[in-house]
Amino acid sequence: MIIKTKVFGEIDLDESKIITFEKGILGFEDFKQFTLLYDLEEEYRSHISWLQCVEEPSLALPVVAPFVVKPDYNPTVEDELLKSVGNLNTENLVVLLTLTVPKELEEMSVNLKAPIIINSEEKKGIQVIADNQDYEIKYKVYDIIRKMKDEKGEM
Repeated sequence: MIIKTKVFGEIDLDESKIITFEKGILGFEDFKQFTLLYDLEEEYRSHISWLQCVEEPSLALPVVAPFVVKPDYNPTVEDELLKSVGNLNTENLVVLLTLTVPKELEEMSVNLKAPIIINSEEKKGIQVIADNQDYEIKYKVYDIIRKMKDEKGEM
């Protein structure tokens, strides 16, 4: 199926790549179908990908795996909240954090408090609020990402 996106233009999306969020995501509860997109034109695979809404071309959220910015990330979430995505295990569990990139790049942050949980086998997802009191909504990551790029010689 052809979908329109703001970041990547029109793309041919295999319908098996659609992830259903029964409750939508925070702030966008009316949109239920998303996919993960990567910029394949880069020489290396970026740690940042896009959670692209299938129904609305302008809705695409940059996301990153938590281990990239906080290796000890371990959100506490009530099991009841995760029932809608099916049985999760180490093989099918995908955890992502939304990334905010303001004009002042030094203020770049991820939301540790509201991870996106995806069951990759069942193609179901949910965004939840972690019970961890010390997890910030705006956890600054500019220095972390810059250090990673410096180590790879990308800056």
